[in-house]
Amino acid sequence: MKQEKPYQEEAIDDLLYQARGCLDRDRQNTIVFQSPTGSGKTYMMTRFIGALARETEKPVCFLWVSIGAGNLYEHSFRSVKKEIDPAVQCSLLEDEFFGSRDSIREKELVFLNWEKIRNKRDGKFTNVLMKEKDEYNFPEVLENTRTKGIRIILIIDECHRSAGTPRALELRDEIIRPFLTIEMSATPGFLKEGAGVTIQVPPQKVIDAGMIKKEVIINKDLEQIIDDEIHSERLVLESAYRKREEIRQEFERIHARVNPLMLIQLPNADAGEEKKESVLRFLREKGVPDDRIAIWLSEEKINSEEELLNKNTSSVDFLLFKQAIDTGWDCPRAHVLVKFRETSSVTFEIQTVGRILRMPEAKSYDNELLDAAYVYTNIQSIIIKKEEYQPNILKNLTSRRISGYQDISLPSYYRNRVDFGDITGHFGLFYEKAFCLFFDIEQADRAAGKMPDCEACREKMAAKGIEFDTKRLDSIIHDLTIHAQDIDRGQRIDMADTLHITYSDSDLQQAYEAVLARNFHGFAPKRSMGNVKQAVIKTFRLYLGISPAGGGIEMMQRIVVANQAVFSRIISDAVLEFRRFKEEEIKRKTGGRWNEEWQIPLSRNYNPEMVREIPASLSVMQPLYLPLNGKKEPDMLEVDFIRYLETKKESVLWFWKNGDEHMESNFGIRREDGRTFQPDFIVRFRDGRTGIFDTKDVSHNKEDHVQKSDALYKYIAEGRYEGKDLVGGIVVRDQSGQFWYYMQPQYKGFDEEPQMWKRMEDLFTH
Repeated sequence: MKQEKPYQEEAIDDLLYQARGCLDRDRQNTIVFQSPTGSGKTYMMTRFIGALARETEKPVCFLWVSIGAGNLYEHSFRSVKKEIDPAVQCSLLEDEFFGSRDSIREKELVFLNWEKIRNKRDGKFTNVLMKEKDEYNFPEVLENTRTKGIRIILIIDECHRSAGTPRALELRDEIIRPFLTIEMSATPGFLKEGAGVTIQVPPQKVIDAGMIKKEVIINKDLEQIIDDEIHSERLVLESAYRKREEIRQEFERIHARVNPLMLIQLPNADAGEEKKESVLRFLREKGVPDDRIAIWLSEEKINSEEELLNKNTSSVDFLLFKQAIDTGWDCPRAHVLVKFRETSSVTFEIQTVGRILRMPEAKSYDNELLDAAYVYTNIQSIIIKKEEYQPNILKNLTSRRISGYQDISLPSYYRNRVDFGDITGHFGLFYEKAFCLFFDIEQADRAAGKMPDCEACREKMAAKGIEFDTKRLDSIIHDLTIHAQDIDRGQRIDMADTLHITYSDSDLQQAYEAVLARNFHGFAPKRSMGNVKQAVIKTFRLYLGISPAGGGIEMMQRIVVANQAVFSRIISDAVLEFRRFKEEEIKRKTGGRWNEEWQIPLSRNYNPEMVREIPASLSVMQPLYLPLNGKKEPDMLEVDFIRYLETKKESVLWFWKNGDEHMESNFGIRREDGRTFQPDFIVRFRDGRTGIFDTKDVSHNKEDHVQKSDALYKYIAEGRYEGKDLVGGIVVRDQSGQFWYYMQPQYKGFDEEPQMWKRMEDLFTH
């Protein structure tokens, strides 16, 4: 069984919580499960189905419907069957339901192809499974299943494709008539208001977990081999071939047993056959033997067995295909994609490049080459479709360093980012220890088979004052009259006469999460909440025998809220102990390193939906792109500083706008706490000085100013000692629009001691 990532555990719990609520309240509903390509949607859904089937007392069955042509449903069937809980029986519709079966069994999971059962001609279904006949057809099987009281849970895989069409809605609402529908996709449509709930997995959590690559770069390094003789097809093939070899050598250098796969997507129709032969000629010219080339076409399959292709150590280096594997196929070692022209304009979407997004070993390598995917294409016009869900992953705009650049060789610091300010999955060990310590309960020893006596644990908790009868937690003012003459007096009205009632589900959850969050001691609430919840659930299940199923989650929440003083102390103690552990873990894992000869990179790639081009003749990168903020505009302080520099052409040779992303190619300075600080600008003066500046709003977080100013002052002082002509500091703008910079050993805010700040103008009259 695979080890779940924290975001996967959280998503599974959210799915279970919503599904249980639907079943317990006899309320039909729809859940949209939105999770990035490569995050393990199928695995999370598999674990959810197994847990729900095992824990619920309601009779349920499951239909897994795959949208789109092809055999995705068979692929899903095989993937799910490997991981599913033994309580669930998996079946393929076409194998099991040819007339002899009258219904779907309780806890059975049936896989079917949407396209095969939805087609009609002259108002009648065309598939034999749907037609009226002497034996049971599938609509009758579904009706019999409902008649037996078994509730149908419908899972629609890749629901963005055609799940919302009139025919699909007819099939869902009139034929299947599910009790609960779960629509699953990286890019689903949005629910109508009031129709259900959406469970989202944030892409950054998936990236942080090392499951998917950080970015997709389009046509990287084409200029290295371009000449007047080479045609576009050869150019993209040669560039992709070299990139795959570069990636292979890097895996070899770090001793990772991964053979990167290069995908070559051929055009459809007749042009595809000609292109296939051309590609094969290219590969054979390179000396690639046939057994290292796979072909996956509807009419031809060579070396294409999934067991062969998908292994990280597979000997197959190249795979030629058309559209057959664009959705659902899972090969994490796929790293480079070649896509040949079919029309003059193509829209790249997340699903199109999803085959190269997964990380081969489900971890980040903290390596810019290996943590990115690469697309090479000879398409003349590329339109990157605006992708609201994962907007910054496709990058086809390129900014290049100017030819007049001179080496600056600045030491640059980069620290592996292992800490995101969250309470991680290790927290459960600390919570269990704090829980047992408070209630004087002997901690379980799983390895020795020493498990707790739940009844004895309950008695010890009761002896500590824990209240278990918690149904009526809420109270409201009851039968209160306020006389008109008292309304404007503003006096406090005591709630002496109150009515004790039950919390609503939403109020209970809100109160429960508030108890947890109050004791996070500075850890990021959103990132931490799921892992703390998991710790509470596992401890209640182990020591009190309360299962999350059948209202168990609600019971746990009520116990915590009713006894929040006690549980606040337990959580607080556990978090503080966990903090000490994490600080030591960060020290062990964090590998900061200096690049003593850092240079401004040759090029940088951007997603057009995430940046705006800013005219700047002095920018060392052309064109200059600035990232958009929450208001879909660049940072105006940075824009104004750039405009200010543009007026200093007699003094400034060029400037560099540092990147915001945590990447080794960006310029970094080491802070006192070991983290990386990336100043906003490097300015090269015509007299040979190098300026390093970080623009800040005057009202910005002063503590942040202090740490960055101290780090920058130390860096510049050490650089000067070594003979480098460095200037710089924190930069602010006063109310009149004038820029000032600070370069002193102890930071003082501009609003505190403006006399310690220097005018930027002084740097240009040097």
